Amino acid sequence: MASPRAVRIPRATRPAAQPPLPSELLVLPRLEAVERRANIAGTQRSVRISLLFAIALAALYLAFAVYSRSAPVGSGPGVQQEFLLFDAIALALGAVGVVLTLSPSPRSVELTPDTVTVVGRFGRRRVWSPRSQVQVHLERRFGAGFLSRSPVVAVRLSAPDRPSRTYLVEEGLFSDDLAPR
Repeated sequence: MASPRAVRIPRATRPAAQPPLPSELLVLPRLEAVERRANIAGTQRSVRISLLFAIALAALYLAFAVYSRSAPVGSGPGVQQEFLLFDAIALALGAVGVVLTLSPSPRSVELTPDTVTVVGRFGRRRVWSPRSQVQVHLERRFGAGFLSRSPVVAVRLSAPDRPSRTYLVEEGLFSDDLAPR
């Protein structure tokens, strides 16, 4: 029987350190100035419309629930199953309605010398390039009031190589060279 003996495992050696590169050989990416403009009034209008929709849907739900309970067979065994289906329909309608009312209002617009980037409500970024070919068309103007503190406009962005998109934005969000026509 052999005696236990220590086994030496060689470690990997580190490669020799590379000499630093001269600074003239380093190429850094060109940084562009990005002007980010938040869509405060458009967001405010969309959120308030979503809240009004949710309140109206809750009022309808409550009215139907009270009516269903007051019916002669409103406390039967099958009514609870009907309420579960009714709850699911109300929640689905509420979720779809809130998404539809919030989606046309982008979170912000980023302007660079070459591109226009629209950052959507749920994080999706749509890049419109080249900036010189992007056209902004005014669809509708909403004045300041209960739904938003400052005026909001519905604009349609279009470019020759892309389908057009309509956004609900704060008035004056786009720069002078992209002013609505």
